[in-house]
Amino acid sequence: MTKTEKVNYIITELENLYPVVEVPLDHKDPYTLLIAVLLSAQCTDVRVNQITPKLFKLADNPYDMVKLSIEEIKEIIRPCGLSPMKSKGIFGLSQMIIELHGGEVPADFESLEAMPAVGHKTASVVMAQAFNIPAFPVDTHIHRLLTRWGITNGKSVVQTEKDAKRLFPKALWNKLHVQIIYYGREYSPARSPKLSVDYITRNIGSEKVRKDFKP
Repeated sequence: MTKTEKVNYIITELENLYPVVEVPLDHKDPYTLLIAVLLSAQCTDVRVNQITPKLFKLADNPYDMVKLSIEEIKEIIRPCGLSPMKSKGIFGLSQMIIELHGGEVPADFESLEAMPAVGHKTASVVMAQAFNIPAFPVDTHIHRLLTRWGITNGKSVVQTEKDAKRLFPKALWNKLHVQIIYYGREYSPARSPKLSVDYITRNIGSEKVRKDFKP
């Protein structure tokens, strides 16, 4: 298959599997999505969704969040891991949203990425899912799958994002990145992948990639 054929195949199959998708992190607005995505770093979405109700019950907006101490935030989010860094980030970005953006999460990459603990991937998710601005967030799931499928060489997430944006239609970016995450979790996990289940890799993956899979 050419890359164009692979791209068309991926789009068709994922649309058949997941015609309707939602962000797997529970949230109600841009602010709560930003916090949830930040917490999801090196943590499962399931765990994040268990913790955020406790945090958002106390503070679901930046004004209430800064009333909490960093230590209080850290204790609540401890099960998500990296709590010292994440708690400082949550407190700091809440201050910035109040002081620089009138209490509203800004809808531009430069402002988002200027916030503590907010990287490009987190900003991309917020831009795509909170503001419906085309972005292609690349996490480890997407990086792994697009490498397996021969869409990118897999050297870095930066290169994977560039390749994805170049090859997939811009109008599909926001939905497609969620569809790929869903597919990876259901059919192509990082550990013990099986070609009998992961039919996209079976059909378009390279011979080298397929050798790494179990029957």
